[in-house]
Amino acid sequence: MTAEEVTNEEQNNIPMEGEDITQKKDGGVLKLVKQEGTGTELPMTGDKVFVHYVGTLLDGTLFDSSRERGEKFSFELGKGQVIKAWDLGVATMKVGEISQLICKPEYAYGTAGSPPKIPPNATLVFQVELFEFRGEDITEGEDGGIIRRIITKGEGYTKPNEGAAVEVCLEGSCEGKVFDKRELKFELGDGESLGLPSGVEKALTAMEQGEESLFFIKPKYGYGNTGNSKYNIPGEATLQYKLKLTTFEKAKESWEMNSAEKLEQSIIVKEKGTQYFKEGKYRQASVQYKRIVSWLENESSLPEGEEQKAQALRLAAHLNLAMCFLKLQEPSSTFNNCDKALELDETNEKALFRRGEALFAMKEFDRARADFQRVIQLYPSNKAAKSQVALCQKQVKEQHEKDKRLYANMFQKFAERDAKEEADKGMENGGGMEVEESGGQE
Repeated sequence: MTAEEVTNEEQNNIPMEGEDITQKKDGGVLKLVKQEGTGTELPMTGDKVFVHYVGTLLDGTLFDSSRERGEKFSFELGKGQVIKAWDLGVATMKVGEISQLICKPEYAYGTAGSPPKIPPNATLVFQVELFEFRGEDITEGEDGGIIRRIITKGEGYTKPNEGAAVEVCLEGSCEGKVFDKRELKFELGDGESLGLPSGVEKALTAMEQGEESLFFIKPKYGYGNTGNSKYNIPGEATLQYKLKLTTFEKAKESWEMNSAEKLEQSIIVKEKGTQYFKEGKYRQASVQYKRIVSWLENESSLPEGEEQKAQALRLAAHLNLAMCFLKLQEPSSTFNNCDKALELDETNEKALFRRGEALFAMKEFDRARADFQRVIQLYPSNKAAKSQVALCQKQVKEQHEKDKRLYANMFQKFAERDAKEEADKGMENGGGMEVEESGGQE
């Protein structure tokens, strides 16, 4: 049975029956299953759900239908994007289920209605079919790397930021086996030193206090292609973490600190970042250096005489970030931070050299050579830059040779093609002339 099969006659005689699915049991939303769904899993808060629906008034008057539009309707469950009755009703449905929801005004459009089609204080009837639901992608680029399924919604609207002190209960599993179960207190940014993958910290920044959620973490945000020998996790493994954010205290945001506090905190986190770098924890080190940039980049109310100190801290932060990203094999981020450093000091030796390394990694050998040559021009004793120039020249030469071979092959193919076309054309023209000549002889 489908929603289209609900006839006008049935709609005109809709029985006020079904299961009361409201928490208060006030009869505000009655649900009647018309077709059972499959499986046992239900959508969770935050999931994106895909449905078809037909909406009528109690007298059978149709006011809306996704089926007539021929396009499924989607929304994030439990986020208040739809009427209360839908958030309640769809949360109880399985994939493939078709249910009738009878919704009292207080769970629909209330005393105001939704003119012109829905009058004030209207009880509404929806026939809803659930086709699919999927977890919420919390990554910045929505690359599917971290998917959240909310078990218990948290409180309030604030979430932890970088540097926030968090208390969390966690349970990590891989292929159905639990490998990590702990209660932890730590600052966001320090997770790597506790054996946590970066995805767990990213997950925590999306949570509210008291929230409990499941997170599915792809290798990019987990233990990558190397895995984790301590936990016996293979490379390219997808992880599942159940996290409960018990409590947290946000780190001060830039706008909450005065200039003196920003300088003081920048010195502290710079040392922290340096320690992480020495330990080979480049991602954690980069988090600390980024905080310096965020605090000081647009600071315009520094006390007299402190501008130079702030500029030195910003320069060091960008140079150190460039080095972190070189180690992490992220040349574009290296390049960007070198550019920022050179805005502060246009002849900085480290910034020029590291930008050259980034360009080399990006296979921009001509530009890389220019940076290394600039280093030699400014700092003639830099032997490493001389070696890099030689490497760049070798790569440029090899690229030119490769291009020559490529173009030679290309031109050869063009020449062969043109010759074939000329030959074919000649055959056609030649055949025509022979007919004409023999006709003339006759």
